[in-house]
Amino acid sequence: MNLILILLIFIPLTEIYLFIKIGSYIGAFNTISLILITAIIGVIYARYEGFNTLKSGMSQLIKNQMPIYEIISGAVLAFAALLLILPGFATDLIGFLLIFPPTRKLLFRNVKNKYSKNNIKKHDFINGEFEDIDEDKK
Repeated sequence: MNLILILLIFIPLTEIYLFIKIGSYIGAFNTISLILITAIIGVIYARYEGFNTLKSGMSQLIKNQMPIYEIISGAVLAFAALLLILPGFATDLIGFLLIFPPTRKLLFRNVKNKYSKNNIKKHDFINGEFEDIDEDKK
């Protein structure tokens, strides 16, 4: 809960700071135009990548394989498109990094390594013996 509160305060402050700094260099009209252009380009590219992910997922289903990467990638693309629609330079940067396949694959690889089956502790299991009991024999 504290992380959400910190993000709700930190992200707008960062965006306002970037608006002021970039606006002082290139002007207010150019700053607003840049925000709109990045939103439009980002949503168009997110749509393009979304269709590629959908096509890849369909080919995985045809091969009778579970399209796990494509499902996660689709969710990340939707989040990236949301970040690109929100006005701001920091959110646009994060959104563009999530949309491009090389950075998305790098992110997935890091998450996969962190939560892989090899990282599960093997001593969390209890070994024991069991015996089947039939209710009819009582």
